[in-house]
Amino acid sequence: MSRNATSDARKKDTRDKIELGGLIVKAGLRFEKRALLLGALIDLQMRLKSDEKERTRLTAIGAEAFGNEGE
Repeated sequence: MSRNATSDARKKDTRDKIELGGLIVKAGLRFEKRALLLGALIDLQMRLKSDEKERTRLTAIGAEAFGNEGE
């Protein structure tokens, strides 16, 4: 892999992480402890593996929140 491709991949990875951090802020969880956030995300990941209805429900909540960004 060339240096330029490696640099581009690192920039994309950094941008992805910043965007994911922005989701934490948007959800109002900025000041929660990292251990709590990680635990909640791990629990969510496990629940989503077996519960498509929950996935659909949470996707709708998130889509609504994104739709209200301008408000």
